[in-house]
Amino acid sequence: MDKNHYLKQVEGHYPEAPGIIPVTRPSMPSRLRFVQESSVLWMTRNLTNGGPENDKLTRGLKDRLEVEDDRLILTANGHIALLLALYDIQNLQNRNGCRPAAGRLEIITTPFTFASTTHAIVQAGFKPVFCDIDPLTMTMDPEKIEPLINANTAAILPVHVYGNICPIEEIRKIADRHHLPVIYDAAHAFDERWKGKSIAEFGDYVCYSFHATKVFHTAEGGAVCCREAEAADRIRRMVNFGIEPGCCGEQIPLVGMNAKMSELHAALGVCNLERIDDERERRSDIAHIYRRRLRLLAGLALPVRDVRTRSNYGYFPIRIHGAAFGIERDGLVRSLMNEGIQARKYFYPLTSELQCYQAEGWDPMVQTPQAYRASREVMCLPIYPELQERDVHRICDIILSHYRFHRNDGGFAA
Repeated sequence: MDKNHYLKQVEGHYPEAPGIIPVTRPSMPSRLRFVQESSVLWMTRNLTNGGPENDKLTRGLKDRLEVEDDRLILTANGHIALLLALYDIQNLQNRNGCRPAAGRLEIITTPFTFASTTHAIVQAGFKPVFCDIDPLTMTMDPEKIEPLINANTAAILPVHVYGNICPIEEIRKIADRHHLPVIYDAAHAFDERWKGKSIAEFGDYVCYSFHATKVFHTAEGGAVCCREAEAADRIRRMVNFGIEPGCCGEQIPLVGMNAKMSELHAALGVCNLERIDDERERRSDIAHIYRRRLRLLAGLALPVRDVRTRSNYGYFPIRIHGAAFGIERDGLVRSLMNEGIQARKYFYPLTSELQCYQAEGWDPMVQTPQAYRASREVMCLPIYPELQERDVHRICDIILSHYRFHRNDGGFAA
């Protein structure tokens, strides 16, 4: 099988091709540990609608994320976690008789994110209003938020990108000033700390993804952490079709959905949670090699490091400034792929550029220039606990060879 076929397999998101180093790879416990944890399910046949594995994982996550009381709710995936938070805001708006001045109620968010963030906003019946990002952290720029707020604004939905924590203190001040709830998309920020505090403490709703590609995963899964106990109670009902807990489906006070996490997924999460500290350390070691080997290259920007944040090292994004580096981002991605290394243009394109969201008169180069530029310069390098050091060095060697060749032998002027 030739390299072109490998390339098509990876770009088409088919199963990993032999010989390809993927940008990420799901971490798994030992088969024996998972069988041990899940074996009781074969006896009880209690596979869904809650159960001991859901309870065990919920307790473990509450301790890990420092969530008070019963304010953490497991979900089937991270996208549904966002939807549940948005539906709760929508229900509160309807209950309070809030109606938009014209058109739909709006959610201020970032276009520099995965499609799920914007999809959830639209699916919940809101209009996404796109805010530009800070060029260093690539999270929402708080200075650009307030001019977007109007009578139709229902909430602010920032995204912690690559584990870079949003300016949570500034965003909270803006939200409080305008009496707006804040929903954080924390899919990239599991178990991260800001000034020693869990990021689950910040925001009215903090939504996590436990997808297989994440630092902590349940294969498919997610969670919502709520600031207020009342919000958690409402979402807990929505997770199971709106059914009042313990009433056998006879009382359904609100409209819900099937958003439950299965017991099998929860059991996998219980096993993976036991290994999270060791895996963070391994990811940190890989990130250190990348930083040491690539730190002096002109035109290559390494991830920002904020001493106030404890990172989970879930991603290693770099930015390529073609004129200084000697080759554009897309060219370097193709070159790595030709060597059997998957680097991802993540996030590209902006969600505001997706065909399903294109609006007449919208120009991302004008309205969100920093986000547009980042989407053309960022690429994520492979990072996962099982990635071998020799492969990390090989990736660095290839990047360095392209840098030297294109700067010295016919690329952009040095």
